[in-house]
Amino acid sequence: MNKKVDVSPIRYFNDTIRLLGEGGLLLVSGNEKKANVMTIGWGLPGRLWAKPFFLVAVRPSRYTFQFIEDTGSFTVNVPTGDMKEILNYCGTVSGREHDKFKEKGLTLLPGRKVSSPVIAECAVHYECKVAFKTKVVPVSLPSEVLSTFYPRGDYHTLYFGEVLACYADEDAENKL
Repeated sequence: MNKKVDVSPIRYFNDTIRLLGEGGLLLVSGNEKKANVMTIGWGLPGRLWAKPFFLVAVRPSRYTFQFIEDTGSFTVNVPTGDMKEILNYCGTVSGREHDKFKEKGLTLLPGRKVSSPVIAECAVHYECKVAFKTKVVPVSLPSEVLSTFYPRGDYHTLYFGEVLACYADEDAENKL
C-alpha cells in the first residue's frame, strides 16, 4: 500500500475539479463498521470562513444521505486514472442492495479526524466535518435547472464540509 502523506488541502484542488468533470470522485460517509460510497460529479473545493471547505450535493433519496446526517462527516476520495469502472459502478448501484466496497475490492481506512473512512486505493483524500447544510430552494432556481435536474422534485441538500485533514499518496501526481 502506498504511503499517505499530509498535504495542504489546496494542493490538489485543480486536479480534483478536473476529475469532477471527467468521471467524478468517490464520496464516503459512515464509520468503520457501516459506510456507503457514491460517485459525485458535482462539488466545490475552496475556501470559506478563512478555512478549506468541500461542498457536496446529496439528494435525500440517496443511501449516503442518512450516513451524512447521522455522522456529520464525509470524505471525498480522488480516484486514480484506472478507477473509471469503479466510479461508474458506485454511481449506478445503491448501497442499500450492494456492498460496493466488497464487490469492487475497495479497502476502507479509518479517517484520521472524522468518523467516516477513506478509500485506500484513491490517490487523494479530503476528510470533512459538516459545518453547515442547506436544502436547495426550488423557487430560487431557473426553470431550466428545475426541468433538467429536478423533474421528480428530489432536491439536493448542500453540505459544506470543513476540510479537517487532507493527505495523498506520495506519488499522487503520477496517478491523477
